[in-house]
Amino acid sequence: MVEKQLVERGITDDRVLGAFRKIERHCFVPSVVAPGVYSDHPLPIGEGQTISQPYMAALMTQSLELRGGEKVLEIGTGSGFQSAVLAELGSRVYSIERIYGLLERAKTLFARLGYADIHLKAGDGSLGWPQEAPFSRIIVTAAVEALPAALTEQLAEGGIMVVPLGGNFSQVLTLFRKKGSVLESEAICPCVFVPLISGTQEAC
Repeated sequence: MVEKQLVERGITDDRVLGAFRKIERHCFVPSVVAPGVYSDHPLPIGEGQTISQPYMAALMTQSLELRGGEKVLEIGTGSGFQSAVLAELGSRVYSIERIYGLLERAKTLFARLGYADIHLKAGDGSLGWPQEAPFSRIIVTAAVEALPAALTEQLAEGGIMVVPLGGNFSQVLTLFRKKGSVLESEAICPCVFVPLISGTQEAC
């Protein structure tokens, strides 16, 4: 997976590649789809959500330019795989998930795998996590048509945010750098993510 899907497609950050080599990706998906988890495509994880293809997860991570010690806000915990990658890179991770079932599954998995520096919260990702702001990095793993104002406010000066920007069926992965009151943007590549939905799922 790492050599064929990541290195050959331009992922050059050795730390990112090391994290992908270390993490057992099959632990983060339902057993019924586990046989395909190292293939280069997204997979369903339940609740209408997906785990991103390995290349896209690696590209988003590399784009964050992590050096270790950053405080990172993740919007959309999902399977928990992206959170684990961030933690492996030495980040303090604050991850928000609106679907309680996915959040509880990730919480149990992180405890079993020993990820103690991943902080989880059920909530509306578009509102961010104001009590813990500012964040030096923000990664949004769901599509937004317009950048939520709360996330812009919670991004620290000099910080980087990576987000799929566009409609429900087609987006552009976009990198934002915050310089004073200005967000400078850079298009990375086309992508397709499930949409970011406001609110939380009611507990059953």
